[in-house]
Amino acid sequence: MTSPTPSLADALAAGPVVLDGGLSNQLEAAGHDLSDELWSARLLAEDPGAIVEAHRAYYAAGARVAITASYQATFEGFARRGTGTREAAGLLRRSVELARRAACADGTQTARADGPLYVAASAGPYGAMLADGSEYRGRYGRTVHELERFHRPRLEVLASARPDVLALETVPDTDEARALLRAVRGLGVPAWLSYSVQGDRTRAGQPLTEAFALAADAPEVIAVGVNCCTPSDAGPAVALAARITGKPVVVYPNSGERWDARARAWRGPATFTADRVASWYAAGARLIGGCCRVGPDSISALAALLPGRP
Repeated sequence: MTSPTPSLADALAAGPVVLDGGLSNQLEAAGHDLSDELWSARLLAEDPGAIVEAHRAYYAAGARVAITASYQATFEGFARRGTGTREAAGLLRRSVELARRAACADGTQTARADGPLYVAASAGPYGAMLADGSEYRGRYGRTVHELERFHRPRLEVLASARPDVLALETVPDTDEARALLRAVRGLGVPAWLSYSVQGDRTRAGQPLTEAFALAADAPEVIAVGVNCCTPSDAGPAVALAARITGKPVVVYPNSGERWDARARAWRGPATFTADRVASWYAAGARLIGGCCRVGPDSISALAALLPGRP
């Protein structure tokens, strides 16, 4: 009789777990144009096989967690493209199914010496649906109750597809964090909460001590941290999240390059280097990966430095 697969929370208690890198990065490297309000979510309908291959590239690089292509997938965003509620719900569930498919060979989950593979269902902030950059500013002019009503239906659908965890990611302010923490209650799927930050504050300017404290007593939340920030901002935030919450910390920053919206191009050098991993791990990080512009090569180098690797 085979033993049940340990939960992601159990895996984090046993040691560090490697996350994937930027899904959009890998899709663009394969030649896909993502200049669309739906971003990578457009391919859920148009080319699901491409998403499977992108996930597989990260699993092959050493990631044990794949984050789904649902970051920018919302009922409202799909509706603007003429996609009805029922079809949109199917596409949200498909995002989880595609990541599961990538983790399987011949219909069975791939066995790895470093442990089982997991799927994190991405739920981006309200600003991701607006597709106007406000996800990096927050303060949308919506109440916590309104934001909860926006997030809850999508989270219910994602949870129904039975991912291992819900990734409440790139959260720019504490109002939205409060809404998301309410919205995940009772879904039966654990979650992690990660903020987009600048220095020691959220993108909306609130102190990270306040932001991290919101999740300290939330039983649904198995990890707290940061993503889609600079690597230099990630380190201090990891230590703070561990101290404030006592929970495992999740960290997956960008490459460090800067997006020039006017030129629609990335500027400056990449500062995401695998040698930062040791300090993140020492400070309490247990879910470690990359976000925008961090590809499979970087994830492979990162994974090789973590304890417990075969």
